[in-house]
Amino acid sequence: MRIIARFFRPIRPASLAPLGRLAHLASLGSLALLAACSSQPTKEELAGLAAKGYYQHLVAGEYEQFVKGRLMADSLPADYRLQLIEGYKQFVAQQLEARKGIQGVSVSRAYTDSLADYTNVLLMLCYGDSTTEEVVVPMVERDGRWMMK
Repeated sequence: MRIIARFFRPIRPASLAPLGRLAHLASLGSLALLAACSSQPTKEELAGLAAKGYYQHLVAGEYEQFVKGRLMADSLPADYRLQLIEGYKQFVAQQLEARKGIQGVSVSRAYTDSLADYTNVLLMLCYGDSTTEEVVVPMVERDGRWMMK
């Protein structure tokens, strides 16, 4: 047994050759990167994805879906809901005429106001005339779902 133990000593990082130490550090770095990549998305990321999704519905002409993304949308009176939808249709038509329409939506950044308990998402609207506009979309989380405030 002593002979086997003599040839098969446990490897300690301090006893590794310089190249071995580098490999050891690289493997530790890979594990850290893997752990970082598999972490849960932040609430800012989730709010940003939701806001972008709602605005993509707006651009696609899915106005009812856009309205459903509003906080308390389920308690809106039917006539007010129709007025909102008409207003959104007019907005999209106006943007089509003035700027050749909204061609893309992307999340610029998001930040949380912890005192007011909401997250502001800054969306970049890209227009057909190659101009861009940044809009602020306040978002709140209700029952695990992000809604436009």
